[in-house]
Amino acid sequence: MSSNKKYWKSVEELENSSIVEALRNNEFVEEIPTDEFLGNADALASSGTSRRDFLKYVGFSTAAVTLAACEGPVHKSIPYVLQPEQIIPGVADYYATTVFDGFDFANLLVKTREGRPIKIENNAIAGAKFAANARIHASILGLYDSARLKEPKADGKQTTWSAVDLKIKSSLAEAKAKNQQVVLLTNTLASPSTEKLIAEFIAKNPNAKHVVYDAVSSSEALDAFQAVYGQRALVDYDFSKSNLIVSVGADFLGDWQGGGYDSGYAKGRIPQNGKMSRHFQFESNMTLSGAAADKRVPMTTAVQKQALVQIYNIIAGASVPVTLDAAYKAEVVKAAQQLKAAGSKGVLVSGIEDKNAQLLVLAINQILASEAYTTAGARQIRKGSNAVVSQLIKDLNAGSVHTLIMSGVNPVYTLADSAAFVSGLKKVKTSVAFSLKEDETASIVTVAAPAPHYLESWGDLEITSGTYSLTQPTIRPIFNTKQFQDVLLSLNGAGGTFYDYLKVNSSAFTAGSSWNKVLHDGVAVVGSSALSGGAVDAATAANALAKSKAAGDFELVLYTKTGLGDGQHANNPWLQEFPDPITRVSWDNYVTVSNADAKKLGLSNEIVANGGLNGSYATITTADGAKLENVPVIVQPGQAVGTVGLAVGYGRKAALKEEMQVGLNAYALYKNFNSVQSVSIAKANGEHEFACVQGQKTLMGRGDIIKETTLDVFNKENAEHWNPQPMVSLDHQEVKATTVDLWESFDRSTGHHFNLSIDLNACTGCGACVIACHAENNVPVVGKAEVRRSRDMHWLRIDRYYSSESTFEGDNERKEGIAGLSSSLSTFNEMEKPGDNPQVAFQPVMCQHCNHAPCETVCPVAATSHGRQGQNHMAYNRCVGTRYCANNCPYKVRRFNWFLYNKNSEFDYHMNDDLGRMVLNPDVNVRSRGVMEKCSFCIQSTQAVILQAKREGRVVAKDEFNNACACSAACSSGAMVFGDVNDKESEVAKLAESERMYHLLEHVGTKPNVFYHVKVRNT
Repeated sequence: MSSNKKYWKSVEELENSSIVEALRNNEFVEEIPTDEFLGNADALASSGTSRRDFLKYVGFSTAAVTLAACEGPVHKSIPYVLQPEQIIPGVADYYATTVFDGFDFANLLVKTREGRPIKIENNAIAGAKFAANARIHASILGLYDSARLKEPKADGKQTTWSAVDLKIKSSLAEAKAKNQQVVLLTNTLASPSTEKLIAEFIAKNPNAKHVVYDAVSSSEALDAFQAVYGQRALVDYDFSKSNLIVSVGADFLGDWQGGGYDSGYAKGRIPQNGKMSRHFQFESNMTLSGAAADKRVPMTTAVQKQALVQIYNIIAGASVPVTLDAAYKAEVVKAAQQLKAAGSKGVLVSGIEDKNAQLLVLAINQILASEAYTTAGARQIRKGSNAVVSQLIKDLNAGSVHTLIMSGVNPVYTLADSAAFVSGLKKVKTSVAFSLKEDETASIVTVAAPAPHYLESWGDLEITSGTYSLTQPTIRPIFNTKQFQDVLLSLNGAGGTFYDYLKVNSSAFTAGSSWNKVLHDGVAVVGSSALSGGAVDAATAANALAKSKAAGDFELVLYTKTGLGDGQHANNPWLQEFPDPITRVSWDNYVTVSNADAKKLGLSNEIVANGGLNGSYATITTADGAKLENVPVIVQPGQAVGTVGLAVGYGRKAALKEEMQVGLNAYALYKNFNSVQSVSIAKANGEHEFACVQGQKTLMGRGDIIKETTLDVFNKENAEHWNPQPMVSLDHQEVKATTVDLWESFDRSTGHHFNLSIDLNACTGCGACVIACHAENNVPVVGKAEVRRSRDMHWLRIDRYYSSESTFEGDNERKEGIAGLSSSLSTFNEMEKPGDNPQVAFQPVMCQHCNHAPCETVCPVAATSHGRQGQNHMAYNRCVGTRYCANNCPYKVRRFNWFLYNKNSEFDYHMNDDLGRMVLNPDVNVRSRGVMEKCSFCIQSTQAVILQAKREGRVVAKDEFNNACACSAACSSGAMVFGDVNDKESEVAKLAESERMYHLLEHVGTKPNVFYHVKVRNT
């Protein structure tokens, strides 16, 4: 029975007020010329309005919004006609896969919801040894990139795949008839099935050849390994087996040889049984490896070559003459002597791009019989040859290449001599580019072929010899794409799909495992024996290397940033906004200069009145005249005097949103595939505005924030000495701060109680946790302008600190030596400036989930409160944005949502289009404007674990919670461990009892549920 009752929304509506009808049709009854004064800063500054007018405007707006709020939006949903039985709404599915994009690689689990891949996880099954870095975690966003190439194009016009197939076949036939070259130009494939397919293509087309091109070359190391072992591969080092690591120019915690070494490295860096590995680093740029080292010595690449020869002399007992300054020589000799004493427990690595240098590395590790150096399971992730690529460019310009088919490469952007490649490309009859986007290369070829994302693809990989991995699609292709391999099959005249081909071919690599098992696990371990190599002519290599000399005013050292890598993810806003771990700058590349050189050149950085970081511009000119103008400058502590650093991967324009077109293309200076160039630098006019998330550089002696000690003190002294407890005064007596409380404590011993452990010894600052948190919790991207205003929304940050003295302990001693007010002011002012070669520390900081949280006591609407399981909750619909909680938080981890970042054209990132929003996690709210947000300990995931155990009628398994928190699940070094401290068998409960454990700002009395471990240095 229907009701005849009528309800009114307001008194005005009851009385049929004219304002109600006016507001229904027009929010503002009187037109308010807001554009005239809000759009003009000068007019706004000089304008005025009466209080009466202001209240009138506000009154109309508020009334209109109130009426509109009573009307709910109408959404039409389309239900399943036949629901797929493998999809249960609200329940995530996981698929094992492996990714290799020519630069990054990892063994993965892909989380999907209702058929949508939404998150990358690490595959922890036995044999899956490579974890995802920040770029791979962010790569899922590339699947939903609206700028992807959606249809095949021929001569700039949309076409069909059958037309493309016909065009390529016709071109191949013509090339064969004219006896002209056909070239397949690809990145390193590391795919046995694809390489077999290419071999069959070349057999069918004898005039064809395969050229492998890596945008960032490892050719010299490959040449050296091939000369000794007869195989084009790289050594896969296991740093967990080393007590002493000496690195000469190798950022092995970054992208050196593909990266992925942080897990093994971290195992040796956590002090156990009084022992930990020791690490020497000789390098030019400040890198992640240099930041983690016990002893870092900045030096030019020319000096590094001499240092390598000196190390060889001591290890091999040779006497090759070297040219080293006394200060450098003392440090090099010290490292070499300890390396020799370590024997098989020592290892040497080098990133010097010189075949002789790499031959010396192989020889030294052979002499040491290093356990970390093994030729079994060599890395297959780099195969490119500088000489072969250079010859291809010559062939293109000679007009001898008829058909060029490219896949996974963008040489128009990445080649230093891009103009020569473009001119040669114009002489090719048919050029084809398989690409995710219509990038710099795909936009000028005959045929632009849209390639699927790796999450839409089939494939296999042999990242290291003896391991076989499968790539499987987790979603049907979103666009009209086709795999390069499927086209090759068609060109070979073979029937079926690449899936069929792959399934048949895989049996030769799976060591008896079934196809379904390998597909389920993602990886099969076959095993491989060590390569038997020939002797290295080390003496000849050492003599040649010793003749190396520095040239030019400065050495430019090109590198890849942790965020963008080689540049193929340039349209990914998560990575663009990701702050560089060393400089803490996002949305830019820049030239890094030492403080001494900056003073000589008149270059500087300064924090300006609005809190933003500004810097000078510089012009970089190479010895052969190549020039890069108006390069922003960062004065970088630890940069070797006489060197400057610059990241490649920026400066792209094609197929990118305007917001992502940032930085300068440093590949233009990558002459002869050498990352070290002789350059001159001059100051340019103007000042650059950086988006830097951290203005303070040093701790200024606040040793209780990052507690440090040495291994010697750690072993000899009690914990009270190297992990002192903060003391406070109670009844005029000093007592431990943890024993004094303003509140009555609740019983937290029943049920689950979540804690997060962070080991400062294991954290390398890689940032994988930051991106994983973004993906899991729908953290918005705000753009460069907002980051510059300190409005970045990262729920998790990784603070980076430099020492002012040569060590942090030196800072503490200097602070303790302050006497008097005048001395205090001058000393602290000096301590704000980092040293020329400082120690570095990384500290991940998120909401500390304090048991006695200061944010909870000041919230006027009880939007933030404490849960029984230790989490500090946020009720978004209660929050009115007073920001009292942020002001009262001593850790500064709360983020205010200044704008609506979802469906807002002012923030044209992935949340502004329907396709990009497909990556959003449906278990986490997309926050609207005006609320506080912060780390939640991934409460949606912890509850999912609890509910799963309840449904299965069991207790939660030991350490089952560790993968519930996005940051701990993403941490490949093991620095972060999450879990239930009430489960005394869990790893986090045991870590909470460690003598190294301390809380951040413990003297404040907040009783956090996040705890840290004292950093121990093996100096």
